[in-house]
Amino acid sequence: MEIRFADCSVRYGDTVALQPLDLTLTERRIGVIGLNGSGKTTFVRAINGLVKPSRGRVTVNGLDTVEDGPAVLSKVGFIFQNPQNQLILPIVADDIALGLKSRGLATSAVAARVEAVLARFDIAHLARRRVHALSGGETQLVAMASVLVTEPDILILDEPTNQLDLKNRKRVIDTLAGLPEAAIVVSHDLSLIESFARVLLFHEGRLIADGAPVDVVKAYEAVALC
Repeated sequence: MEIRFADCSVRYGDTVALQPLDLTLTERRIGVIGLNGSGKTTFVRAINGLVKPSRGRVTVNGLDTVEDGPAVLSKVGFIFQNPQNQLILPIVADDIALGLKSRGLATSAVAARVEAVLARFDIAHLARRRVHALSGGETQLVAMASVLVTEPDILILDEPTNQLDLKNRKRVIDTLAGLPEAAIVVSHDLSLIESFARVLLFHEGRLIADGAPVDVVKAYEAVALC
């Protein structure tokens, strides 16, 4: 994985959501932390082109998020803070298959890949379940499966343990730890990112700390308690 921000900034009218940023990311596990409104969600959404730079550029494995938008989207999977909002079809297996069908795969190939990803996440028993009947942890796992079935290189998760009970939080954390894909995780759950290779801290649209979790969390605590 190689993600590059080159003099990249994002503005919404007169508001600067992301200050000019030069940054290269290559680690397999990266945490992104900061207070609400700090720019962290804008930052990760710029990685797969959901947010376009107002200035500068972002590249993912050499692909420009603006010029090569569709190719970047196929490489970077995104799981939103409210994963139930990205489950479209009423039945779990049908929803997971949706992204594959849109790519024109044969019916047999779609069925095989859906079966494989359900087994991978140990949720085969949910295949015919209605998505609105899932628990919070099950919803998060199904959302992961629906994204990873398309085989992206990088997975971005926005608050993956938000509002989960202890049992489902552990299940999601264990699943995340076992993923072979590179992952970038936005989280207020500081224990989730304590074993990551690198953590970024944003404040008022600016990257103010970048390094080992223990050091960046200390910087975050100083900002949060001001």
